[in-house]
Amino acid sequence: MTDLWSLPDFDGHEAVTHVSDPASGLRAIIAMHSTHLGPAAGGTRFWHYAKGEDALNDALRLSRGMSYKNAMAGLPLGGGKAVILADDNRTKTPEMLAAFGRAVNMLGGNYVTAEDVGIGVADMQAVRRETRHVAGLPVAEGAVGGDPGPHTSLGVFLGIKAAVRRALGKDSLEGLHIALQGAGSVAGGVARRAAQEGARLTIADVDAVKAAALAKEVGGSIGDPATILATEADVISPNALGAILDDASIATLRAPIVAGGANNQLARPEHGAALMARGILYAPDYVINAGGIINVSTEYLQDGDADVVRSRIEGIPGRLEAIWSESVASGRDPATVADAMARKLIGRG
Repeated sequence: MTDLWSLPDFDGHEAVTHVSDPASGLRAIIAMHSTHLGPAAGGTRFWHYAKGEDALNDALRLSRGMSYKNAMAGLPLGGGKAVILADDNRTKTPEMLAAFGRAVNMLGGNYVTAEDVGIGVADMQAVRRETRHVAGLPVAEGAVGGDPGPHTSLGVFLGIKAAVRRALGKDSLEGLHIALQGAGSVAGGVARRAAQEGARLTIADVDAVKAAALAKEVGGSIGDPATILATEADVISPNALGAILDDASIATLRAPIVAGGANNQLARPEHGAALMARGILYAPDYVINAGGIINVSTEYLQDGDADVVRSRIEGIPGRLEAIWSESVASGRDPATVADAMARKLIGRG
C-alpha cells in the first residue's frame, strides 16, 4: 500500500484529515498544505471519484494550489482544500453537511472553507450551523460575501485581457475568438463580459444543455467538449476541471494564449515548459483565478468592503505581468516562475 508521504502530489502538507461519519454516509478529506501566512483557506469540492486515492490526490493538489493562490494574491491566509466523496447518485443530505461542518469545527479554525465544485451557497449555510469557520455565505446585494464565482470570473476576464495585451498587442477583445471549456458560473461570467466587448465565443461543456443556453445568451457557438482545447482561436480558456494540459492536449493547441479559471490546469509541472516551448502564453491558474478567494478572504476577515474587493481583484493583471516579465528575463516558463514566487512567500523558497 502506498503511504501518504510517497504520493507524487504530497508536498510537505502540514495535515491531512480523513473524515468518516457512518450515520450520514459522509466520507471526506481535508488537506492543509500550509498555515505559514494564516489559517488554511480553500473551498469544499463535492465529487464522485472512481477510487479513494483519486480523491486524496485531488485534495493534495488543490490545497497546494490554494497555498500558492492565497500567497500570490497577498492574502493573510494559508492553503487548504476539502473534498467530499459523493456516491454514484451524488447523494447530498443535510445530515452529511452537518457532519462535515463538525469536522471543520474540530480543526479549531486552522481550516476555513467555502464553495467549490458541487457545493453552493445553501450548502455552506448548512455547514455554518456547525462551525463559524465558513465563508461564501448569503449577503445583501453589494455586500462582501456570497457566491465567489462572479468574483473569480471578473479576475479571469481581466487576466485574459492582460494576456491579450502582452501576446497580441490588443487592448480590446473585440473581434477575437475565445474558446471556453466549461459553462458554469466562472465561464458564464467570462463569456458575458467578453461578449459585451465584442469577442466571438465558442463554448463547450459536458452538460450540453448548459452549454447551449450560455451560447444562446452570448451569441456564441457550441463546441465539442472532447476537442474544445484544439479549437483554432486567439484564447483557450479552461474553466472546468483540472489536469487538462498534458503532452497530448498541448500538442493539439492552436491558440497563442491559454488563460482560464480552472484549478490545476497543468497535468504535471513540466507541462508549463511544454507550453512555453510551443510559444503559447500561459496565465498560471492560481494567479488568474484568485478573485473568488479574495472575496472570501475579505468576507471572513472583515477587512474591507465591495470596493476593496474590486480593487484587490484588479491587481491580478499586474501580478500576471510581473510573472511574464520574469519569465522572459529568466528563460523559465510562467508556471515555474509563479511557483517559485509563491513558495518563497510561504517560507518554502
